[in-house]
Amino acid sequence: MSEVRIIPPESFATARLTLRKPRAEDAALIFTTYAQDPEVVRYLTFRPHRNVQDAHEAIKRFLESWRSGKSYCWLIFRRDPEELVGAIAAREDQGINLGYVLARPFWGQGFMSEALGAIVEWAFSIPSIFRVWAVCDLENDASARLLEKNGFHQEGILRKWSLHPNVSDVPRDCYCYAKTRNQRV
Repeated sequence: MSEVRIIPPESFATARLTLRKPRAEDAALIFTTYAQDPEVVRYLTFRPHRNVQDAHEAIKRFLESWRSGKSYCWLIFRRDPEELVGAIAAREDQGINLGYVLARPFWGQGFMSEALGAIVEWAFSIPSIFRVWAVCDLENDASARLLEKNGFHQEGILRKWSLHPNVSDVPRDCYCYAKTRNQRV
């Protein structure tokens, strides 16, 4: 782990997307686009938002995490037409640990692969980062496919690793996937 705090860019641009730091005024978009959808948040660590106030609270946590350097969340916007499609977050933890969410209407269109690629490229531009990794519930086939498609290798199963309250009241087993600097695919 590096001694110097990583300062990420507040935005990224890809061929079809803009990733940017959340703003207070994004709460309604987050709520209506993905946070209230039980199917979208099924394997996440929070329950579906009940109202826009839940999204406001989430944004407050995102922004406090930015200030503290604990983690960094970017909202993912499609550029044409401009609309929110999801979010991706990174935190320094034995490399860069990723988490992500994509609204249901945008599943299967390559948007998360594109966003993931931008964050991985940024992470490996930092000399002290040699590993980017993510976990996904054993039953989350779509997330496992996404990581494998993007050159992440399954390293094993982490037993009772992550609480997914929409599936179970106890921590769930998760696959651990990682991509390392200069790894051969």
